Amino acid sequence: MSSTKPMPPAGKNEVLIAEVPTFGQLLATFLKLGLTAFSFAILPQIKRAITRKAWLSEDELDEGIALTQLYPGPSNFDLVAFVGFRLKGVLGAITSTISFVSPSFILMVALSFVYFTYGNLVWVQNIFHGLEALVVGIIVNLVIDMGRKYTRKIIPILLAVITFFATIYGINIFLLLVFSIFVGAIGLEPVLSKLPLNRLETRLDPKHYTWVGISLVVSFILIVVAICFFLKNDLGNLALSLFKVGSIAFGNGATILPVVRSEVVDLHRWFTPAEFTDGVVLGQITPGPFLITAAFLGYKMGGVLGALLCTFAVFSPTFAMTMIFTQLFNRVRNLVWIQKALAGVLAAFVGLLVLITFQMAQVGFRSWISVVMAVLSFAASRFLKWDVPWVILAGMAIWVGIILLGIPT
Repeated sequence: MSSTKPMPPAGKNEVLIAEVPTFGQLLATFLKLGLTAFSFAILPQIKRAITRKAWLSEDELDEGIALTQLYPGPSNFDLVAFVGFRLKGVLGAITSTISFVSPSFILMVALSFVYFTYGNLVWVQNIFHGLEALVVGIIVNLVIDMGRKYTRKIIPILLAVITFFATIYGINIFLLLVFSIFVGAIGLEPVLSKLPLNRLETRLDPKHYTWVGISLVVSFILIVVAICFFLKNDLGNLALSLFKVGSIAFGNGATILPVVRSEVVDLHRWFTPAEFTDGVVLGQITPGPFLITAAFLGYKMGGVLGALLCTFAVFSPTFAMTMIFTQLFNRVRNLVWIQKALAGVLAAFVGLLVLITFQMAQVGFRSWISVVMAVLSFAASRFLKWDVPWVILAGMAIWVGIILLGIPT
């Protein structure tokens, strides 16, 4: 087992870190996150868990957040892959993502069985709104922390504001990211600390087999795509649609799910609007990534194996992209213009977080009780320093009690 003793004192631009964790430690950590992390609270939970163990510094995690905005796929899932890859290479990325997704996959398969056997799940709507209200408070705390760090001057503030309003008016996220990179590269100062390359190399495969591992992963993904193509049935076509969505859709679960809906409901009519909506609700009341709804879709088409195939289809393209982009980024991350560009991306991300908070509040704030729950969630996170799972657990216990008492929510 790896020691957790800190390394010798760091230099001016270095951050103290522990030794690289074992695969068992990595699996246990992300399995716990997969069991307890809900909705957009996943991001602060990952940051808290990894920095507390001192496996990566806060700046390194923020680099990961910035990096995962630059290519398609669900950003929270990508951050899990980023952490695993930075710590233990290709096998670390596989370990972290499988352990993170497995709990929600198992729960979704069980719920899908109940749903398609016994009918819809309208009763979960009230509970879902309570969860939304709690997450609003947690995300507000994250917005304050990241805003103080990455939007302290006028240009980053303007960049965050522009991103906020441009996204409201439907400007393509990719174009906004290109704009933020350009503004950052020419007009911002680096905001992240630099680590010498040899410190980074200790977290990569010392035998330099990383590209071989990445190539094997990509080859396996392409083989599965080919199998789906030759299946020539609805399950294969559904998986191909999810491969496509996972390869081209930017943002997070909330922005990618509408793209999935256009494919499976509007275009191919594999699911009714009600079925898809219920699948989304189930994906959001289960822990783990939003896009676990893919398992619900696959279950209808092909049972447990269909659920597994569709889950793999929606996550595997972005998993491969995370490793490729991270491996390339590790070689250039300390260049000044790269650091400045990352400052622009992080400022834009603050604007996106504010918008996400606003959108979730519109859904979750249906009464004054919802607002009170969000305020209590924020206070517990910021002032009491409660971990996110305890905030969610305590908040949901209160919310269910309110529902059982018949108080309008």
